[in-house]
Amino acid sequence: MSEPPRLKASLEAVLLVVDEPVPEIILAQLLEEPVARITGALAELAEEYRAQGRGFELRRIAGGWRYYTSEDCAPVVERFVTEGQQTRLTQAALETLAVVAYRQPVSRARVSAIRGVNSDGVMRTLTLRGLIEEAGQDPESQAMLYRTTGYFLERLGLDSLEQLPELAPYLPDEITDIEDMPV
Repeated sequence: MSEPPRLKASLEAVLLVVDEPVPEIILAQLLEEPVARITGALAELAEEYRAQGRGFELRRIAGGWRYYTSEDCAPVVERFVTEGQQTRLTQAALETLAVVAYRQPVSRARVSAIRGVNSDGVMRTLTLRGLIEEAGQDPESQAMLYRTTGYFLERLGLDSLEQLPELAPYLPDEITDIEDMPV
């Protein structure tokens, strides 16, 4: 009978194949180890990679752990992956995404009212890109509500929505209360 793989080796193997960050609890259940031991091993791995100056990092993002390209190597990888393709969001998409991020859960009508233009097409695009998702229905209006996804947090390098920057410093002086805007 063969010896089971070491804990760090098992974590590395699993994290190499994931498409999204994996929470410690899932890894603990999979490897049948206490969460504290998994958390410690992940932190050690992350520090080892940093100390060795690897081209990748192990980061805790969006409530879980995943491998990412190191900041130093990001431009090279970006050139390799995109090869001239532009995947940037339009100004309308960025505005819409900001409204959803700060007002969630929020309806399409509310997003359109805040932006002052119809946002249905942009909302569909953001949903297709996996940045926002349906979050149930408004009990009063029955309108579909939307929220940001874990992928949104991952792309922004955030662990939770609480890490979003404060919005007030970026608002124009003439806006006194966004709540007073019509729906």
